[in-house]
Amino acid sequence: MLAQLANNWWWVALRGVAAILLGIVAFVIPGLTFLVLVIWFGAYAFVDGIFTIIAAFTHRTANERWWVMLLEGILGIVVGVITFFQPGITGAALVFVIAAWAIVTGILEVVAAIRLRQEIRGEFWLALTGVLSVIAGILMFLFPDVGALTIVWIIGAYALLFGILLLALAWKLRGMKAEMSGGKMAAS
Repeated sequence: MLAQLANNWWWVALRGVAAILLGIVAFVIPGLTFLVLVIWFGAYAFVDGIFTIIAAFTHRTANERWWVMLLEGILGIVVGVITFFQPGITGAALVFVIAAWAIVTGILEVVAAIRLRQEIRGEFWLALTGVLSVIAGILMFLFPDVGALTIVWIIGAYALLFGILLLALAWKLRGMKAEMSGGKMAAS
C-alpha cells in the first residue's frame, strides 16, 4: 500500500491543493462559500429523500411502518426544494440549529461540572467551556450573519490546515518513491 501511495503521491498533492483552495475561497469569499454549503445540504436532502421514498416502497410489505420512511423521504425532498429556492432560509436555520446545539451542550457541560466538583479537580475548565459554548450560541442567535461567517472560517481554517498536511505527506511520499526507484535500480 505504501508503494502504491508513493507512486501516486501527486494525487495526494492535488487533494492538498484543492483543500487549500477551498480554505482560501472560504476566507476571501465567505458568503459564496456558505451559500455553496447550504446548496450542497439541499442537494443531499433532496437525493436522500428520493432514496428514502424508494426504500419505503421497496420494503412496504415487510415493514408495517413503511409510511414513516415515506414521510421522511417527502420531508427530505421538501427541504431540498426549499433550499434551492430559498437558500437564505436554510442557511439561517442551519446557523440557528448550531446555536441551539451550542447552548444546550454548554448548559449540560456546566451541570456536569457542578455535579463533578466533588469528584474531580479542574471542573472549573469544564464549566468555563460550557459557559463559552452558551455565550457562543447566544451570540449566534443574536448575530446569525456573524455565526454563518464563523462557520465558514472554521471550515476554511480546517481546509487550509488539512491541505498543508496533505502537501507535506505528498512531499514525503514523493521522496519515498524516489528512494524506492533508486533502490530497485541499484538492486538490478
